[in-house]
Amino acid sequence: MRIVSYNVNGLRSAMSKGFVEWLQTDPGDIICLQEIKAQKDNVDFRQFDQLGYEHYWYPAQKKGYSGVAVLTKIKPDHVQYGNGFMQSDTEGRFIRLDFKDVTLINTYIPSGTSGDERQTYKYQWLDEFYGYLNTLRATRPNLVVCGDYNICHKPIDIHDPVGNKKSSGFLPDERTWMDKFFESGFVDTFRHFNPDPHQYSWWSLRANSRNNNKGWRIDYINVSAPLQARLKKAAIWQEVKHSDHCPVYLELTPGSL
Repeated sequence: MRIVSYNVNGLRSAMSKGFVEWLQTDPGDIICLQEIKAQKDNVDFRQFDQLGYEHYWYPAQKKGYSGVAVLTKIKPDHVQYGNGFMQSDTEGRFIRLDFKDVTLINTYIPSGTSGDERQTYKYQWLDEFYGYLNTLRATRPNLVVCGDYNICHKPIDIHDPVGNKKSSGFLPDERTWMDKFFESGFVDTFRHFNPDPHQYSWWSLRANSRNNNKGWRIDYINVSAPLQARLKKAAIWQEVKHSDHCPVYLELTPGSL
């Protein structure tokens, strides 16, 4: 089964840049979107219906901000909107879909770039999320956790690790959280297949960063350890350009979902 995670930086904007036409090429069975910045009623969602996708939306209460959605050609057994933490749910940062024995979580982790208050909330959010995942694994051990994490894990994941050592998204405490996350039993699926540098999923809109490939790898599809044997392929699609991010991709062997 083919899973795509994509921060579209405004779904309506992405649709105006060819997002639906890209969907027509059948890039995945399940498309997880972050930062949709839209309510369902503000989008021509009939175009997704026509392509055979069911769609599940969890927008932020604040218009034009944050929000996640999932387009899927595989019918889920259960959908959970939000993770039960008030501020996260107000900001539309989490949606969970269960497919038989596999649980898919699509999330948009807060950015701390706007200042200390949001950076503090980012750490709070990460702690809440870690606790949620550990509790969930007791009953749902087969987890796929995808989304925009707003964190580069290692120096290989960022074009200028020295110059950005004090930047939100590459701070020591954020990277330590990523260490803890992977050490707790999650697999970085892209690095499982791809050890090479210069593989990024987000680029600043400044200084011609994308054309110069001065980017950050902050978008992930990770799996819990029981699913590692089912990994088939992972990729970053840098050539897809409807956003300042690009899609990331994971394929699991048949029978996974």
